[in-house]
Amino acid sequence: MKSALSARRLAVLLSAVVTGSLLLPGFAAGANHSSTRDALETALDRLVSSPNGPPGAIAVVQHGATVSVVTAGAAQAGAATSPTDSDHIRVASVSKAFGGAAALALIARHTLALDDTIGKWLPSLPKAWDAVTLGELLHHTSGIPDFSACPSFHTAVIASLLNPPPPQQLLSYVENPPCYNAEMPLAFMPGTKYEYSNSDNVIVGLMIEAATHEDYSSIMSAIVLQPLGLSGTTLPSSALMPAPYVHGYAPDPPQAREDVSEALAAGWSWASGGVVSTPADANRFVRAYVRGTLTNSATRAKQFQFVNGSSEPPGPGTNSAGLAIFRYQTPCGTVFGHTGNTLGYTQFIAASASGGNSVSITVNEQITPKTDQTLFTQLRGIFELGVCAATKG
Repeated sequence: MKSALSARRLAVLLSAVVTGSLLLPGFAAGANHSSTRDALETALDRLVSSPNGPPGAIAVVQHGATVSVVTAGAAQAGAATSPTDSDHIRVASVSKAFGGAAALALIARHTLALDDTIGKWLPSLPKAWDAVTLGELLHHTSGIPDFSACPSFHTAVIASLLNPPPPQQLLSYVENPPCYNAEMPLAFMPGTKYEYSNSDNVIVGLMIEAATHEDYSSIMSAIVLQPLGLSGTTLPSSALMPAPYVHGYAPDPPQAREDVSEALAAGWSWASGGVVSTPADANRFVRAYVRGTLTNSATRAKQFQFVNGSSEPPGPGTNSAGLAIFRYQTPCGTVFGHTGNTLGYTQFIAASASGGNSVSITVNEQITPKTDQTLFTQLRGIFELGVCAATKG
C-alpha cells in the first residue's frame, strides 16, 4: 500500500502553475493586526477541518520584534499535541532559497560569480549545458530539463524510496527519453524564458561543491546556518526526521490518511528540496535572506531583478521570479520568499524587503493545484492572510 500511495504522490511533486490573487471572504486588506490574526486563526481551523485537509497547520508571523504563533489541529494525526515552532518539518523547495543564500554568500566572497558557467565548474555534465550560467540556474532560465519530471526518475524512486543515489546521478535521469532529445538537449535558449526546474538547484549545489572543495551540506552549515543561528536546520540524505517533528500525511480515501513523514529519503531531492528545518528557523532565515545579510548590496540588487514566473506551488498575489527568490505582490504589500511542496508537507516563507516583517506557514500535507484545487485555494488564501498579518502589525 505504501509504495502505491507514494507513487501517486511523487507523480505530482511539481505542481501546475496558476496565477491570480485571492482573499478569504470577509477579509479587508486594511484590517488591524487583531482582526488579521483572528482571520488567520479561523482560516487555519477551517483548513484542517476540511475534507482531506491536513491534520495540522502552523503560522509564525513576525512584525518587527513581535512574534505570533498561530496553530490549528495536531502535529500528529490522532494526537492532542499542536504543532510548535520548534518542531521539525520538511521545507521542500524552500531548500532552493537556502541554496541560493549559500551561492550568494560565495559570490560576495568572490568564490563564485553569477556569470560562472557549468562548463567551468562541472565539465563532466552534458556539453550542451556548458554555457549555462549560475545566474541562469538561480533564475530558472537555464533551459535544462527537470530531472524530477522524468519517468526514469519516478521509476528509480519507487524502486528505492529510502536509498537515494549520489546527487550528480539525479541529473542522469534527464538523459533518458522522453526527457532527452539529442537534437534539442535544452528546452530553450538559456536566459530567454522562465521555467521552474529542480535540475537547476542540484547543479547550483554541485557548483558550490566544486568551487569550495567541500561537501554542500557542510558549506551551507558553515556560511548560512551557523551565522544565522539556525540550529534546527539540516540537509539530511536519509528519510529519518529529527525529534520532535510535525508528521506529514497523504490522504488515501476511503482508507485512512497515511503518515509519510519518513517514506522518502531527502537525498532524492537534495539541494532542490531536501532541507529539514523548523517554523521558527524558517522565519528567522527568510528575514535575513530577504534583507541580504549574507551577501553584498551589488549581488542583492541582481538577485532582486524579476521576471514573470511563479513559485511551486504558487504563492499569494502576483508572483515574479528573482534569483532563488520570488516576489509576491499582494493587497497587503509586496513580500519576497519561496514556497515548497513535497510528500506530506507544504511550506511558505516570506518577508518584507527590509526583513522587518515576515511569515512562515507550514501544513502537514502536500497541497497543490494539482493534488486538490479546492483545498489549495484555501491554502493560498491563508498565505495571503499571513502576509497581511505580518505587514499590518
